[in-house]
Amino acid sequence: MFLEPQETMPQTSVVFSSILGPSCSGQVPPGMGERGSGASSSGDLVFQEGRLISGSLEALMEHLVPTVDYYPDRTYIFTFLLSSRVFIPPHDLLARVGQICLEQRQQLETGSEKAKLKSFSAKIVQLLKEWTEAFPYDFQDEKAMAELKTITHRVTQCDEENGTVKKAIAQMTQSLLLSLAARSQLQELRDKLRSPAMDKGSVLKTKPPATQKDILGVCCDPLVLAQQLTHIELERVSSIHPEDLMQIVSHMDSRDKHRCRGDLTKTYSLEAYDNWFNCLSMLVATEVCRVVKKKHRTRMLEFFIDVARECFNIGNFNSMMAIISGMNLSPVARLKKTWSKVKTAKFDVLEHHMDPSSNFCNYRTALQGATQRSQMANSSREKIVIPVFNLFVKDIYFLHKIHTNHLPNGHVNFKVSSAPLWPEGRGARLSQHRAEQTSQPYPRTGKICATRAEKQWPFAERPLGLRAPGWVMCAVCEV
Repeated sequence: MFLEPQETMPQTSVVFSSILGPSCSGQVPPGMGERGSGASSSGDLVFQEGRLISGSLEALMEHLVPTVDYYPDRTYIFTFLLSSRVFIPPHDLLARVGQICLEQRQQLETGSEKAKLKSFSAKIVQLLKEWTEAFPYDFQDEKAMAELKTITHRVTQCDEENGTVKKAIAQMTQSLLLSLAARSQLQELRDKLRSPAMDKGSVLKTKPPATQKDILGVCCDPLVLAQQLTHIELERVSSIHPEDLMQIVSHMDSRDKHRCRGDLTKTYSLEAYDNWFNCLSMLVATEVCRVVKKKHRTRMLEFFIDVARECFNIGNFNSMMAIISGMNLSPVARLKKTWSKVKTAKFDVLEHHMDPSSNFCNYRTALQGATQRSQMANSSREKIVIPVFNLFVKDIYFLHKIHTNHLPNGHVNFKVSSAPLWPEGRGARLSQHRAEQTSQPYPRTGKICATRAEKQWPFAERPLGLRAPGWVMCAVCEV
């Protein structure tokens, strides 16, 4: 359910602002210079008070490529490389960049500015370096990697003397390959851990009941568990990249003839993070329902309520929502006798914050307050703001749908072409560095309860009807 956008959309949360990169205004700062006469006509780009407003896709691509006297603003580079994939695949964009570079290089070789060829080549390498650093996973595509090799080969031909450009290209290539290898290893690890849930469940089911400690037997401090859940949240978020979010937008608009289809096979980081929410919810329900005695079950519910409250205090809204969702699942919600013994005042406050009415207005108010607190914070723990991920993705889609990416004259509306990630006028500040985002203010504890939770997830993923007998025993006790 979506509401009108005037005043209801939230600020981009702190934990995701670092994913989305630097501030992307598209403004041309003083001293950057404009493209030379060899570029497309200035009429294809429209500026307003020094800010790029719109332009044809071809002109925007040419504006991305440096010249002898011009280098694009870094914010423009990031914004265009990210938002352009809605209209053109990265490998096709790279191919077009290579063509423009070749045309300019040929002009320099045949003209009177041959001495400036090396300077131009260095700028091209710098552009490629920024591309590979900001979006290294664009080059998982064999076509993109082939285009990159073609461009770098042409560039190195003008640096036969001291090899400065060659060294820069070698360093860039090495860093790119390391990034791609790291992502490949992460995916292989996830594939190994992703075995059939039924098999894992049967293993857990065959263990003697005495060996299956409940969560209170591992960690009885709600604050510690909330901190460890936040640690896991930050680990999951660190594997999400801005192009992953744009893949969703591209796929949603694949029916539009002006846009290219997103590759959903590249969204496994998003899927893993979304699955984490479901697993945590099911873990909460499992831990409650596997307890036979009503007194202990009441204590378990109150414990998770305290954990959710600590998550709220930390700024971890995603885990808080997952815990509340787990306690609202049918197998838990129907335990009327148990709930009658629970002190629900804290739970009622948490449910008030997560009330879905008015487009989650209460949650958005709390999120805005946490974001303001984060902006003034000094310690890394006070800076944490983790939004409810499902709502975050829905907001991206909503912001994308309310804007027109193409103007009547056929220009790309650059002011809002990246609006899903940079909603102007809604306080989206993209200033944090990735190092801050991936830093862990809550290191893993030795006897960590979150580690146990991770082992429990496969069991929690099983259908409700196939759970351990604890679900049945719990229901019998309530009758």
